[in-house]
Formats: sequence, C-alpha cells, structure tokens
Amino acid sequence: MPPALSAQILAVLSLAIWLVLFFLWGNFWRIWESDADLTVSSSPKSWARVAAVVPARNEAASIGAVVAALAMQDYPGEFSILIVDDNSHDGTPEAASRAARAAGATARIQIVSAPSLAPGWTGKLWALNSGIMACTSSAPEFFWFTDADVVHAPDTLRRLVSRASRDELDVTSLMVLLECKTLAERLLIPPFLYFFLMLYPPKWTASPRARTAGAAGGSILIHRPALERIGGLATIRSEIIDDCSLARAVKRSGGRTWMGLTRLSRSLRCYSSFSEIRDLIARTAFTQLRYSKLQLIGTLLGLGLTFLVPAALTFAPHTKIWLPALVAWCLMTASVLPTVTFYGLSPVWAAFLPVSALFYAYATLLSAVRYWLGRGGQWKGRSQATHT
Repeated sequence: MPPALSAQILAVLSLAIWLVLFFLWGNFWRIWESDADLTVSSSPKSWARVAAVVPARNEAASIGAVVAALAMQDYPGEFSILIVDDNSHDGTPEAASRAARAAGATARIQIVSAPSLAPGWTGKLWALNSGIMACTSSAPEFFWFTDADVVHAPDTLRRLVSRASRDELDVTSLMVLLECKTLAERLLIPPFLYFFLMLYPPKWTASPRARTAGAAGGSILIHRPALERIGGLATIRSEIIDDCSLARAVKRSGGRTWMGLTRLSRSLRCYSSFSEIRDLIARTAFTQLRYSKLQLIGTLLGLGLTFLVPAALTFAPHTKIWLPALVAWCLMTASVLPTVTFYGLSPVWAAFLPVSALFYAYATLLSAVRYWLGRGGQWKGRSQATHT
C-alpha cells in the first residue's frame, strides 16, 4: 500500500474516533455537567449519622491539616471521625492526635491502629475495613471514605449527604482537585482527570442503564446497607483500583452511583517531578487492563491512533491527509480545554495533549514491565500486584 494512502487511512480513522468520542462518548469532556460546586441540593428532612474513615500510612506531613478540616465540617447530624494508622513509621498517629487536640475535637475523633496486613488484602482496603469494624457499634447510616492527604471545605459532607438523600444514592463520590503548580503537574494532571473521565464518564456512572461505575477514592460517601449488601469490603479486598471496584460492585447489586468534580476539596500531595507522576500512573495502569498483554498492545496502538496520529499528520503535505488530521486534532483540543480551564491554566496547555498521551503510553508500558518483574502496584513501600 502506498505510504500516502496509508497515512490517509490513519487520518480518517483518527477523525472517526474523535467524532465518536466528542459526540457519543457520554459527554465525558463536558465537565461542567458534573461540577458539584455549581449545584445546591435541598437539605434532607433528617440528617443521617455519618462516620468518616481515613486510612493513613506515613502521612505525618498532611494528616494535621486533614484532621483539622474534618473537625471543621458544619454537618448538622451526628458525625464521628476515625483515623486508621496503617503501620506508619513517621509519627502519623501522633500528628493526628495533636491536630485533634488543637481542634478541640478529641471527643469525636478516634485514632486506631490497623492490624498487620492480612493475606489477600491491599493496604488501603485493609485499613478501611479495620476502621469500619471499629465503628460498627455506632451503626452509622453512611461511611465517608476520604484520603489522608485531602482537605475538604467545611460544607463538603453536608453537600454529599444532601445529594445522596435527594437522589437516593448508594455511592456519592467527589473527584477532588489535584495540585497543578509544577511543570510536570501542568502538563500531566489535567490529562489525568481527562483520561479518568474518558474511562468512567460521569453521565454513564449515574445512569442505571449503563454498566460503567466510577468513583474517586479521595472522597466516597457510601450507604452502609449497600456496603453490607455486597458483602463488605472483603468482596473487593484484592483490588488495586479500589474506588471504581467498590462503585462497580454496588452498581451490580442494584445500587445507584454518582461521581462529580469539586474545586472545594483538594489534595495536598505534590508531584514535583515527571517521575512521581509516572509512578502514579504506573501503579494502576496495567491493572486497569486486567494484566492482559493483548489489551496492553491495543491500548498503546489506540493511544497512538487517537492522540499522536492527528498531531503528526496535520503537517502532511496532502490535503486528504492533513485536513482530517487537523479536524481530529481540533476536536481533541476542544475536548480537553474544559479540563485545562477547570485547573485555571492557560488554554495553550490544551494543545499539548498529544505529548501528555505519549507520556501516559510510556507509563502504561512501564506499569506492565513492573508487574512482570514482580513490582506491580507499588504504593507506600508495598507491591500490591504480583505476577503469577
């Protein structure tokens, strides 16, 4: 086949992909439709009892601010906070205790230690499960799973419970705002959100008719009866992508799920280098592909055809090649622009999505290599995905 004809076919295929993504893929890029900060839910007739469970492993640098923000929640109902120390060795429980005393909230903030990690469990899920076991006697109606590096606005829990009550939701989740200050963060963090929403369009997550179920682990409000209905966290105990696995299990059991975005809750974790974000992606990328070599090859080819081909062929000399490639690149740029502006960045960054996609392809391949070497799913000093 002549090279020009091959290039033309690739350009047309890429354009076809972008027409589907832009117009038919669950409106994933229209993030204003799932911006939780733009909606106000009416207050329920009565406020449910809620227990926040915070798994913390070596989070001494951030746990103080996290505890202080949780203590400042203006939630009208009964609200307790459980910090679960997951075998930290940096003084995390002591820092949490000091923050609780400083906030004058020691009466409703409990700090417990998770037992040694049980076989077959991932660390975070084991810590969450330990927290659930420690507060089941209080019979909360909702558990609020939130990370030890996320600070919430004072009205976050009130808004979560209001939405869950109004829409009768079993899983109500918020994607918190990630840091986006360094060069690496500006290039790669908006695409991190963009690719996540492409995999789990919020419109499909909320639809009972769609199989898609997404959630963001930084803030998940789950209805206790729904958690019990799926058999508790033991059902997903070995899952590395625990947030989406939890939402999927609840949705399969007949539950209702919803995921939104917020700027009012934010992560304190900084990514000062490209290698840190690379490791963030590599931790779960191959898991997302179910450790399949075939899916890995398909994903790498798909990333190339979808994101790299339009940028490369836009500069081709023939109109039949560069025109569909340029239209595809324009659709790509237009689709990522709302995410870029969501982070308060210049629209210029939207044009660099092909570069970001190339980096994500590299990190995905690295994720597979690490898995094959027995170092998959690395997090907090643990390899949680081992090659068998």
